[in-house]
Amino acid sequence: MQARPVGALPLVPAAAFVLVWSSGYISGPYGVEHVAPFTLLALRFVVAAALALVLARMLRGPLRIDRGTAGRIALTGLVMNAVQFGAMYLAFDAGLGPTLASMLHALTPVLTAALAAVFLKEALSRRQLLGLVIGVTGVLIVLGPDVSAAGGPVGIALGVFSAITLSLGTLGQRWIGHGPDPIWSAAIQFSVSAPPLAVLALTLEGTHAVSDPLRGGIAVLFLAIVNSIVGLLLLGALVRRGGAGAGSSLFFLSPPVTAVLAWVVLGETLGPVELVGLVVAVVGVALGTGRAAPRLVS
Repeated sequence: MQARPVGALPLVPAAAFVLVWSSGYISGPYGVEHVAPFTLLALRFVVAAALALVLARMLRGPLRIDRGTAGRIALTGLVMNAVQFGAMYLAFDAGLGPTLASMLHALTPVLTAALAAVFLKEALSRRQLLGLVIGVTGVLIVLGPDVSAAGGPVGIALGVFSAITLSLGTLGQRWIGHGPDPIWSAAIQFSVSAPPLAVLALTLEGTHAVSDPLRGGIAVLFLAIVNSIVGLLLLGALVRRGGAGAGSSLFFLSPPVTAVLAWVVLGETLGPVELVGLVVAVVGVALGTGRAAPRLVS
């Protein structure tokens, strides 16, 4: 059997994954226009958990994860889903734009490497450090001096916090390891994320958190089915073909795709300076992940 080149990814699943991942930065801001953030997320994860549990039972059979591993999966899921998305959706509600949000999250692979160097004493290469510096520089260029247009200090702080918690959740995935079934793991993580978000929704947003049931319902279904379930299945296909780092190797493509989707769907435009910042950030992330040009195969 001929060996598959390192970094080779199937073209269609890779392109679909980037599109699905990027679309989350459109459906999120769209959703919070019609449903309060915590309510939107609670509904998303209730639906996603139900679908993931059915898929896991049908495709994988009974749950075969020990309690200790299940606990690590659940704790990581709370960080990656409830905390990370909670912060980002509050940032969306404050006015943070989809492209800038995508850029912050795109820094996750290199930010994770930096956090691993600090907390786990892992080596941080010069290339990763340079990529992080360039990526952050690109974000600052896009942000510009007018922070009010990006949700103000609160919106920006929440977006940065979301990126940090996503990186911490990524380290948590390493803590779990690659042994547990990914569909059952996702079902557990979706399930444990819904209750605390529902409590926050009822406590802080009340029973009148939905301003437009139709548009809000569409957003919930899109987030749960497309962004959560379809994204999970596509990531699984990429991991099987390209290895555990397959998803992170495509992170640098998300900001430009998000920018195009934001222009088409939401009418968001970027000026010349912001476009320069976008390019700088993309180069930084690509450099930091070491996968500036993953090989795509049909």
